[in-house]
Amino acid sequence: MSHSWTRTFTYLDGAWHEGNVPIMGVRTHAAWLGTSVFDGARAFEGVTPDLELHCLRVNRSAVAMGLKAVVPVEKWIELTHQGLKHFAPDAALYIRPMYWAEYPGARTVDADAESTRWCLSLYEAGMPDPAHGTAITLSPFRRPTVECAVTDAKAGALYPNNARALVEAHKRGFDNAALCDMLGNVAELATANVFMVKDGVAFTPAANGTFLAGITRTRTIGLLREAGVEVVETSLRWEDFRGADELFTTGNYSKVSPITRIEERELQPGPVYRRARKLYWDFAHS
Repeated sequence: MSHSWTRTFTYLDGAWHEGNVPIMGVRTHAAWLGTSVFDGARAFEGVTPDLELHCLRVNRSAVAMGLKAVVPVEKWIELTHQGLKHFAPDAALYIRPMYWAEYPGARTVDADAESTRWCLSLYEAGMPDPAHGTAITLSPFRRPTVECAVTDAKAGALYPNNARALVEAHKRGFDNAALCDMLGNVAELATANVFMVKDGVAFTPAANGTFLAGITRTRTIGLLREAGVEVVETSLRWEDFRGADELFTTGNYSKVSPITRIEERELQPGPVYRRARKLYWDFAHS
């Protein structure tokens, strides 16, 4: 498999750099002990919906990881708008602010918060085609609780668990996988939050600290409720999803996308999904 990076610009140490600029050395704490956090906003069709909320969240994630949120939200936003000028006005981009620890703390395994470093990276990333629905299965792997991992941060260290769920699901012919929490309730998909619809009512797993209750998830819930659609946040089992009328995902990368197969059962994109996607797109462009 050959790789090449899409067009990328990164603000690091006071200047913009083009390409996949190195940010860590072999002894950098985050490189081998996992103390990095990030966030992901989107630019598409000339808009950057909820950019401020993504910048607020990366700062909260830094504190949860034991780092310092040294970049004010206003600076993240200002730098993002600078970075956008390197691309076409309607380019589809991923916007990734990051923090990480350079040096260890007094106990080596912990991070020295005073050594917090940061960067902001923007790169071309096409928006997935909503006509290509997702096929999902149930993963044998589970989401940790805050007692076991830094689930209150968008931390790089959390993603290998999701990655192994994706690999295992792909081997069985699926695109994505639902992970349960330790009590056996569905928490999220490996790369997105998940919704189901039954008799016109939308349901989504209640935020319980085991998964990132995403910004796009929260926005979609609010938009649907404002439009008169009932949305229930509650505990849901896999059997609830298997019997749903509609399934769809929300997440920063794809925004609002349909699930068109659960296990061996085929589904069509339904009216609540279509409503949610239109509401989100109208909001993004408002």
